[in-house]
Amino acid sequence: MVELESLVSAYAELYLHLMRTADRRMAEQGASLARTKLLLCLQKRGPLRATDIAEFFSQSPRTVTEAIDGLERDGLVKREPDPSDRRAKIIHITAKGADAAAKTEPLRRQIVDQTFGILDERERAELAAILAKLSGGLQSRDEAL
Repeated sequence: MVELESLVSAYAELYLHLMRTADRRMAEQGASLARTKLLLCLQKRGPLRATDIAEFFSQSPRTVTEAIDGLERDGLVKREPDPSDRRAKIIHITAKGADAAAKTEPLRRQIVDQTFGILDERERAELAAILAKLSGGLQSRDEAL
């Protein structure tokens, strides 16, 4: 019988290895995984407040603000006033930011394919079902609290 702790460790090791590989390979191409992840988040989710980005990535607001400052300095994002809260700003990805994210897409896709492409269709479906079940179980426990 496989111990739950060994499953958690294996999952964490895979995730960390995947992130380290992506970060190293992107750095070799002159890109940053952290910057790309933030740009992709804005591209996929739309404009967000910095506090929402910090919560999404489980990062401190200060860390996210510093990242946004750098992206804004490079013209990859822009800040606009939040119409519902005059103290807050909404972060938007710019066309230049979308182009920067798109340039890293082939490399990201290659890393994903190399990692998950070894699974056949049945294994992919099983993994997707298992991940959905685990995520749903966490979500229902969080909602109960």
